[in-house]
Amino acid sequence: MFIDEVDIYVQAGTGGSGCKSFRHIRDAKKRKPNGGDGGQGGHVIIKADPGIYTLREFRYKKNIKAPSGGRGGSNNKTGRDGEDVYLSVPPGTFVINADNSLIVRDLTYINEEVIVARGGRGGRGNIRHENAEPGKLGESIHLHLDLKLIADVGLVGFPNAGKSSLISCISKAKPKIAAYPFTTKAPILGIVEFDEKEFKIADIPGLIEGAHSGSGLGDRFLRHIERTRILAFVIDLAGVDGRKPWDDFFSLKNELMLYNKELNDKPYIILANKIDLVAAKENVKVFKDKIEEPFSMISCKDKTNIDKFLKRVIGLLG
Repeated sequence: MFIDEVDIYVQAGTGGSGCKSFRHIRDAKKRKPNGGDGGQGGHVIIKADPGIYTLREFRYKKNIKAPSGGRGGSNNKTGRDGEDVYLSVPPGTFVINADNSLIVRDLTYINEEVIVARGGRGGRGNIRHENAEPGKLGESIHLHLDLKLIADVGLVGFPNAGKSSLISCISKAKPKIAAYPFTTKAPILGIVEFDEKEFKIADIPGLIEGAHSGSGLGDRFLRHIERTRILAFVIDLAGVDGRKPWDDFFSLKNELMLYNKELNDKPYIILANKIDLVAAKENVKVFKDKIEEPFSMISCKDKTNIDKFLKRVIGLLG
């Protein structure tokens, strides 16, 4: 299951208590204090892990606590430090303070990390202080994790346009493919290797009219193309679902503009798909006259012009 938003509560470890201990000295009137300090409580750290792409781990794991530090010992022995707890999230995750909505960190880069709750300091033992001290409480915080996928190319199109077929054709991603709308219900990431280059591509679930305002969960899906470098509009040139290909293109561009005007500034490629079908060949001239922009005719079924599309992507990515 793909999860892109979740609320969690994290608690860092409490510092270990300082030790109250005395060493007896022969012929001395007073005992000499020798209690050691308590250990540091464990931190809670969030790290961007390229090996995952969903926040599903936190669906049922919403309360995370780091271990406390160990108690100090006699003979000035310091208690063990509590182990740090690492929480792995996909690159592209916003870590937000849920209480004030301030962004703690935007984890954009692979292996980037942030300490979201610091462990409490261990209490001082009586070798350093008149009385041994208890450890300090660790920090705690309510967090909202908000994922926006990071990909080089985002596939955008209406349901049943062939996006899933395309991503399965050019990468090792294996989404469910069927001849009915809404087969893809969550974004899918794939890695494309071509011409000794590599890039990441995202299949965004099919959009419908009103996607920008939430129709068909469109706003939840559109958020994942905000960080893509290139958009690829996948158009069903055959119009197998009764839609007109040129209307599809203009509708998609309009939905993106209404959702976020900055999306219009991204470079994009128009892919007229299903050229292997007779209806698609009949629609080519009208499509060209209507959109008045360059486009590529492709077929995921027989891989027509797929290599040309990949070469163009690599050229745009630089």
